[in-house]
Amino acid sequence: MANVIRRQTPLARLGRGALYATLILAALFYLLPLVVMLLTSIKPLEEIRAGSLLALPLAPTLEPWAKAWGEACTGMRCEGIGGYFWNSFAIVIPAVLISTLVGALNGYALTQWRFRGSELLFALMLFGCFIPFQVVLLPMAQTLGWLGLASSRAGLILVHVVFGIAFTTLFFRNFYVAVPRELVAAAKLDGAGFFRIFWRILLPVSAPIIVVSVIWQFTQIWNDFLFGVAFSGHDTQPVTVALNNLVNTSTGVKEYNVDMAAAMIAALPTLVVYVLAGKYFVRGLTAGSVKG
Repeated sequence: MANVIRRQTPLARLGRGALYATLILAALFYLLPLVVMLLTSIKPLEEIRAGSLLALPLAPTLEPWAKAWGEACTGMRCEGIGGYFWNSFAIVIPAVLISTLVGALNGYALTQWRFRGSELLFALMLFGCFIPFQVVLLPMAQTLGWLGLASSRAGLILVHVVFGIAFTTLFFRNFYVAVPRELVAAAKLDGAGFFRIFWRILLPVSAPIIVVSVIWQFTQIWNDFLFGVAFSGHDTQPVTVALNNLVNTSTGVKEYNVDMAAAMIAALPTLVVYVLAGKYFVRGLTAGSVKG
């Protein structure tokens, strides 16, 4: 048996080496656009016109980054994306917190406090995950107008909360299914009510799925363009809309380095979130997959 294992070891090592080589090549290919964007963003325009995309900068500069962040309006060209960058944070943070909290309450109620019609309600909320965003643009615009929230940050927050609840409810419902019902039943016998059980028992064990919900919602809302361009005003636009305006306007000379720097700035928060919390995202997705 030992001889067989020894004879198979070189093949196993060869297979593992081929697997690692394939993964490294795939990672390099996937990261190539990011490398091109980064190199272009620190090159002067003269080098961009004269060199290749992958050429290292001869005279690296951060001027394109400063210009992308805070350039003033000149002619038809829009200002930098700095102010709109903070607009996105002002929209994302409350929308993520509210949709995560409401989704947790919904998931808790649908699994631990079942009521007549709960399965139908969950099916309808699940159906909301598959509704194309374009279908609801007009009725949502009318609703925001009736509420007096048109072209405001509060209106955009409401839109993202409404569409995020379906996803967060799905996440938390699937997670709470794995929580033993006997735990909640024992708390009920001790006199604990709906919210006390939620805050003292369910929420403390929900850290993995909370991370999933926060990462998912943060990424979806930060990268959203459709709702941002449809429901925001000039002063309330998210960074994705400002980036589109910056890239698609010019005064005659196309500044590719400024455009790439602006794109890197706009993508930076989601990159940071995934680098720091990506492994927790995978753990959270699988945390409630096996009951018990």
